[in-house]
Amino acid sequence: MRKRGEWMTPMDDLLLEALASSGMVLSPSIISFNLDLSREAVNRRLQTLADHGLVEKIERGKYEITDEGSEYLSGDLDASNL
Repeated sequence: MRKRGEWMTPMDDLLLEALASSGMVLSPSIISFNLDLSREAVNRRLQTLADHGLVEKIERGKYEITDEGSEYLSGDLDASNL
């Protein structure tokens, strides 16, 4: 079971799952298109996830999941400690 931090939203799990399942570096636009979410909301949440170490901003507008993000998805990391 995943241990979500109080700062997290349900969208965060969707974003992390999209990054993990693709295995690729993705932009907020690509993620928002595929998940039918607003690009602005995706961008805000990705920045929050990056601030907490679950994703990494590779270059302008491109993100990938971190080892910590993968550990969170597998239930091995308590995000409330981030």
